[in-house]
Amino acid sequence: MPQPPPFSPTVTLLTVSRVWEATFAEALKPLGLTTRKYGLLGHVRGTPGISFSELARRSRITVQSTHAAVAAFVAAGLVDDGTAHAGAASSLRVTAEGESLLARAAEEVARLDEEFTARHPELTEALRAHMARTAAATP
Repeated sequence: MPQPPPFSPTVTLLTVSRVWEATFAEALKPLGLTTRKYGLLGHVRGTPGISFSELARRSRITVQSTHAAVAAFVAAGLVDDGTAHAGAASSLRVTAEGESLLARAAEEVARLDEEFTARHPELTEALRAHMARTAAATP
């Protein structure tokens, strides 16, 4: 009888991540958001005036995809793009409607955090400790 493979923290972390990413995506879906759109909108809110290239870099997508996503946000009333013309410095800002959407998304994140912590208290503490060590080691 074959032996089970040895424990792999990498595979385990990827598995847990995929399960919770799917759960997160399902929680955002009724809000009209995907995980990527939530991240993009959060970056715009966190860094008003962020450039398209910086937004693309932080989100790990192309500048062209960033322009398309921002155009959709503008059309939905979530972002104001005060950019005067192509090539001009951006002046992206989240609108009041975008802030409201992010607040509703934050409620979903809080609910998922509570659920995760209840199901996996030891993992939650291990992740918290890991992040604290990582933050302390970053200059």
